Amino acid sequence: KEAGFHVPDSFDKLPEMISEVYANLVKDGTIVETPEAETPNVPMDYTWAKKLGMVRKPANFISSISDDRGDELKYSGMPISEVFHKDIGIGGVLSLLWFRRRLPDACCKFIEMILMVTADHGPAVSGAHNAIVTARAGKDLISALTSGLLTVGPRFGGALDDAARMFKEAHDGGSSPKRFVDDCKKNNTLIMGIGHRIKSLSNPDQRVVLIKNYAKKHFGSTPILDFALGVEQITTSKRANLILNVDGCIAVCFVDMLKSCGAFTPEEVEDLLSFGCLNGLFVLGRSIGFIGHYIDQLRLKQPLYRHPWDDITYIQ
Repeated sequence: KEAGFHVPDSFDKLPEMISEVYANLVKDGTIVETPEAETPNVPMDYTWAKKLGMVRKPANFISSISDDRGDELKYSGMPISEVFHKDIGIGGVLSLLWFRRRLPDACCKFIEMILMVTADHGPAVSGAHNAIVTARAGKDLISALTSGLLTVGPRFGGALDDAARMFKEAHDGGSSPKRFVDDCKKNNTLIMGIGHRIKSLSNPDQRVVLIKNYAKKHFGSTPILDFALGVEQITTSKRANLILNVDGCIAVCFVDMLKSCGAFTPEEVEDLLSFGCLNGLFVLGRSIGFIGHYIDQLRLKQPLYRHPWDDITYIQ
């Protein structure tokens, strides 16, 4: 105290002493008080608020076909145990995941038929060739598979959606097969799903026969298939190999399946055709074959492929 320090008589009186000293300093002007700034608004804690149900977080994804929450996985609401208990097969699973509903058994079987007949068509086609060359280059399975899939397009396997739309629009528009063929010729338009390099009327594609017979037997009606067969009668009169090929047959029968099964509205049928479902079925089926070719090349221990010079025409 003699040295000028403010010392309370006891520790308990320290707060009182501090307050007194501060008041004196303010009084004599040593300290100039300023008003405190307004307390900023602190955002509400999200985790706390969500737990109380006060806020919700917008979803980054929306999914309507499967749910892995809860006790077991569900496909469009069907528990995975029920999928196996009812033995719906890969066709039923595909119908749940692609179409969000279980289709009639005949439709599920038809989907499985499509996957079976499109699984492979030998090593000479472009997709299998690519997969084989990639496998022999020492690449992995995924690389070989995607190499083959990247060849799928209008000239190889990718004509199903276009064929379905072309035949459906012509039939629904009231056109006759002859007028349809004449219009395509006049407009220089290729008829998707018509023509084969090897198969013809005298050498029919058994895949087409199987699909056509199944559709006739199990679908309520087949107006698009009938229209396409009418087109085939006209085109084969010009050249024997201008047949309804497997792509075209799958396409028109798939449209008839969608229209006759009673599970879809006309608008939903249009949407599904525009979504690329048919090309998706070809890709799914042919992936089986591409993977098979990859495994086959490894099993046979085939070396790096190099195309022979005598099969290349060099132009100076």
